[in-house]
Amino acid sequence: MKELILTMARALVDKPDEVEVREVEGDVTTIFELRVAKGDLGKVIGKQGKTAYAMRSILNASATKLKKRAVLEIIE
Repeated sequence: MKELILTMARALVDKPDEVEVREVEGDVTTIFELRVAKGDLGKVIGKQGKTAYAMRSILNASATKLKKRAVLEIIE
């Protein structure tokens, strides 16, 4: 799932080298922290958060298929 987030984020931003994903595993939920360059933050979030919502939907679908729970946090 980490690779999925990296692929989606790198396709959206101008500086794909600065995309980082950190995985924090809990008992039930895995949290993925996405960091991008300051100038690319708006591209990852999208208008009214639609791009971020779409990324979270894809992540949740992938996690559900693996019978897990995942959360995507976009870090400034």
